[in-house]
Amino acid sequence: MNYWLVKSEPSTWSWDQQAAKGNKGEAWTGVRNHSAKLNMMKMKKGDLAFFYHSNEGKEIVGIVEIVREHYPDPTDQSGKFVCVDIAAKKPLKKPVTLVAVKAEAKLADMELLRLSRLSVQAVTPQQWAIVCKMGGV
Repeated sequence: MNYWLVKSEPSTWSWDQQAAKGNKGEAWTGVRNHSAKLNMMKMKKGDLAFFYHSNEGKEIVGIVEIVREHYPDPTDQSGKFVCVDIAAKKPLKKPVTLVAVKAEAKLADMELLRLSRLSVQAVTPQQWAIVCKMGGV
């Protein structure tokens, strides 16, 4: 299993909206960055990802599961980009803020800190475990 982090601005698509989609999930569309696309193409059904509220809140708020592997993004007229389907698994008991991530020395090499604008990022198993502990899950 691989671990990821996906970002969304809550005013555009929030954790509550994602959770409301239930086990079927929702297509994660609109990614228009080549590096993020490559990450999405590596995602496998059953992989887990942190759901991160960017810009507004700047915090990891939940865990989602990849329920459908990459396929052409229907919102992309160029045909160059892909999407995956994700479903909410569970909210974190305590959101993990960007400030808290920065304060944890063991997370210093997390892509969230190094590649702050990348909307779909890889997370190592060690980083996953630390953030889960910080979030109370």
